[in-house]
Amino acid sequence: MRIVSHRKLKEFYESPGNEDSKTALERWYGITEEAEWKNFSDIRVDFPSADYVGNQHYVFNIKGNRYRLVVVVKFTIGYLFIRWVGNHSEYDKIDCKNI
Repeated sequence: MRIVSHRKLKEFYESPGNEDSKTALERWYGITEEAEWKNFSDIRVDFPSADYVGNQHYVFNIKGNRYRLVVVVKFTIGYLFIRWVGNHSEYDKIDCKNI
């Protein structure tokens, strides 16, 4: 998958208090970059806890569900857009299928 944009992940894990997410986010990035997902079932092979929340938005649990990552996946063109990354309590305050 082509991922847009790695910078959002880096900005997140370099921010104070989120440094412990670096390894997990970079692992997610590496797996996803090599993936050739064609549908949600393909995502679940690599990330069984991933959820589809509507409007082409998918949520990944990061670092034992301490963090959440919201992405938009365009399967037909092989692109994935990082929309949001944050901790679990911040996630509860957003409308993840419309960000």
